[in-house]
Amino acid sequence: MSLVIVGSVAFDTIRTPWGDRERIVGGSGTYCSLAASYFTRPRIVGVVGRDFPRKTLALLKSRGIDLEGLKVKAGKTFHWEGKYEEDPNRRTTLRTELNVFADFRPQIPAHYKGSRIVYLANLNPEHHDFVLGQFKKPALLAMDTIRLWIDTKRDVLLKELGRVDIFFANDEEARLITGEMNLISAGKALVGLGPSLVLLKKGEHGALVFGRGFVFGVLAHPCEQVIDPTGAGDSFAGGFLGYLDKTPGLAGKDVRRAAVPRPRPDRGAIQAIPQAVDILECARPLGSPGAAREERNG
Repeated sequence: MSLVIVGSVAFDTIRTPWGDRERIVGGSGTYCSLAASYFTRPRIVGVVGRDFPRKTLALLKSRGIDLEGLKVKAGKTFHWEGKYEEDPNRRTTLRTELNVFADFRPQIPAHYKGSRIVYLANLNPEHHDFVLGQFKKPALLAMDTIRLWIDTKRDVLLKELGRVDIFFANDEEARLITGEMNLISAGKALVGLGPSLVLLKKGEHGALVFGRGFVFGVLAHPCEQVIDPTGAGDSFAGGFLGYLDKTPGLAGKDVRRAAVPRPRPDRGAIQAIPQAVDILECARPLGSPGAAREERNG
């Protein structure tokens, strides 16, 4: 079993109508790797500054996450600040400080290069060739994206969709890429661009899973109060890929089991803005013994 996650490890400042949190630990690589750690022993590739808390690195290690690919550089850690409205699906980015992430050129450790699954989490698609050129042929290649790359790197993004096996996107991203307003049409159009599987995250409504010749929907766990969905989609991807790392491929039964939520306790971290120490609870997948952040965002 081997899953490599190439993504950001960051600080988030969260502003909501119910309260704020300053510089809590976040990032796609963080949430994804923690969620995956309930099913496999993920490997993370990223960069942080010397201001990143050692206790968080210790937490990641305690979950069996391989940190050889996470570099600590002189300077400050990537920092994102965003504001949520009462509808948590409406979010505004207030500030993005790339800091050490600005000139990040991932160097893949030698023992990562034969990994079975590689996940490119929110990377600039122009950097994919550099990253993937360091791996031997992965059995599964997965990616997601953000609106910034859809708006500014569209041609490269479309090319990358032609070579991945699994693509994660939310409903806005799917519509922007395909021009289709109907999500069923958008999902089918994305499969037509190359991926064997497309997972469309629909927030509190769950997710749609598209393959070649099939589509099915997954309900999110009901949650009456959604406050902070930051990291929910990353946790969903981590839990999904972590589960698949235990399976031989993309058989239909394994895809369904990876995507469908399991029973969980009463409390979900989405119902509060997390403190830094809560990040493990925030990323806990539904398929593991505990609550999950991805339940809230698909």
